[in-house]
Amino acid sequence: NGFKCHCMSESHQRQLLLASENPQQFMDYFSEEFRNDFLELLRRRFGTKRVHNNIVYNEYISHREHIHMNATQWETLTDFTKWLGREGLCKVDETPKGWYIQYIDRDPETIRRQQEQERKKKQDLDDEEKTAKFIEQQVRRGLEGKELEKPVYTELNRENEEEKVTFNLNKGASTSIAASSKTSSVLGPNALKIVEGAVKRKEMAHSSGQSKEKKKKSALDEIMELEEEKKRTSRRDYWLQPEIIVKIVTKKLGEKYHKKKAVVKEVIDKYTAVVKMIDSGDKLKLDQTHLETVIPAPGKKVMVLNGGYRGNEGILESINEKRFSATIIIDSGPLKGRRVEDIQYEDISKLA
Repeated sequence: NGFKCHCMSESHQRQLLLASENPQQFMDYFSEEFRNDFLELLRRRFGTKRVHNNIVYNEYISHREHIHMNATQWETLTDFTKWLGREGLCKVDETPKGWYIQYIDRDPETIRRQQEQERKKKQDLDDEEKTAKFIEQQVRRGLEGKELEKPVYTELNRENEEEKVTFNLNKGASTSIAASSKTSSVLGPNALKIVEGAVKRKEMAHSSGQSKEKKKKSALDEIMELEEEKKRTSRRDYWLQPEIIVKIVTKKLGEKYHKKKAVVKEVIDKYTAVVKMIDSGDKLKLDQTHLETVIPAPGKKVMVLNGGYRGNEGILESINEKRFSATIIIDSGPLKGRRVEDIQYEDISKLA
């Protein structure tokens, strides 16, 4: 132990002498190492989410081998945060609670996936506009189809001017028919025609009311179906699920992990996954932007990761390579047996 202490003290003295000869060189080295390690932690732990700079720094200095800020060119964490914003490495903004930072990922694969997500969002908005226009057309068509019922008038003729005409105003078809039998002897065949016309009008009004009610119900059913379709196509910006197989697409971990497959063992805060490599068994914590889904061969089991069928398991039936989509058969839940067509590759993944 004494020998080790002696050697360490001599090494420490040599480092102090070298640092005293060229202090700027050592400060630049420590600053670069601090910056790289800080940004790597921010990228791996928080991805592109907005986070308080103190949270990142406290987690950074919790590792003993990391360099502290007092050995760098930045005097305070605020200075370092402002520098990250000026250099375009992060988005920074000041709030009453302090400074927040957001990592800017310039990886080409990440940019491509973000553009794909924007395209999907625009497509979803277009679908919502089409649905709204369709509902508007249905409402307009329903209003145009309404016809006002016009009363049918019949002529009342009196054969004898001295005879009195009596009317029974009680409601109901039975009372009106009874009244007609009483008055038929007084009014003759014309009274019977009046009663029969009234009964026919009532039946016609009843049948037209039923047809209108059916029309209303059918229009309501169509609206409900559209709402269900809207829910089915609703999407989220997170898609990770446990026990699915994913592929690592980032190159920052080296060739050992690039394009290799892993199983998602745990999902943290919706956007981060703890994965286990299939070939080596290594465990990694990665953001969803560094992963992509895996499409198996037809007949294999998959899980739906986005949209209204999210969380349902299914069987892959076929693949449409031109549209980058697939057709699956739902294999779980109340929708079991339903056939879903044209579901995008990024919305399903192979089950472990």
